Amino acid sequence: ILYPVNLGNPGEFTLLELIKEIENVANKSLKLKFFPLPMDDPKMRKPDIQIARTQLNWEPSIKLKDGLVSTYQYFSEQLND
Repeated sequence: ILYPVNLGNPGEFTLLELIKEIENVANKSLKLKFFPLPMDDPKMRKPDIQIARTQLNWEPSIKLKDGLVSTYQYFSEQLND
């Protein structure tokens, strides 16, 4: 049986919190536009990674900030080449 496995991070944070973390890593202010949310859009999302833990013996091992720093550095190097 095949079924989807969520490999997200079960840590819960808002999109604005994520944006602030990206701004800190990039040392830049981002220009934001706010739009009304769809009626059925959840306000918070918390991935359930129980299947990944039990079936794949996997869970996130890198903190969000560390991953953002690595990702930012990688793309900065790629775009400057």
